[in-house]
Amino acid sequence: MQDAPYRLHYMPSTASLAVHWMLIELGVPFELELVDFETRVQRSPEFLKLNPSGRVPVLVVDGVPRAEVAALLMLLAERHPEAGLAPAVGSAERADYLQWMLFLANTLQPAFRVWFYPDEPAGPDQVAAVQARARADIQAIWARVDVRFAEGRRYLVGERLSTADFLLTMLTRWSRAMPVKATDFPHLGAYVGRMRAIPSLREVHVREGLTDWIGD
Repeated sequence: MQDAPYRLHYMPSTASLAVHWMLIELGVPFELELVDFETRVQRSPEFLKLNPSGRVPVLVVDGVPRAEVAALLMLLAERHPEAGLAPAVGSAERADYLQWMLFLANTLQPAFRVWFYPDEPAGPDQVAAVQARARADIQAIWARVDVRFAEGRRYLVGERLSTADFLLTMLTRWSRAMPVKATDFPHLGAYVGRMRAIPSLREVHVREGLTDWIGD
């Protein structure tokens, strides 16, 4: 029998960071299971039973493995409504919230996949062109989000922290070594600065042994 309702299969500094962060923010008991990419554990038959895609995060919820970072964040918000990390169904902010969660998961996150693994879409001969396109797409998204924060809002959706902020902040972190980073955009950069001050985000960096970006 599990000691905790959640077991997170994770690799430091990957998409699992947002789920790890949210579990800490929620203050719920959970277990961690390292997925060592260097030994390609994610391609083992045992792991593929948990997630046939061979990727993290995988969150075992009451004994059942679940995947996809945006879905896991939304699931946790539903399971812990007292934390208020998602607008209520039927509220004025709900549609905006759903739109941003899916935009980040379906548009921005795949663009990063192309940036980090440019040989996947069109082969090794097209790496430079593929990366250039991914970079342009990501920068265009940062410009769009920067305009949104220029309106004076503190959070991506509504007046309080939501799972959309967990996902967006993690993705801004992914740009830390790019020629143009998310923090190079003034309003988005100010938002990232506010997120970096959240104790649970700083704590997840400590637990995953990460020292870059959080202290910049």
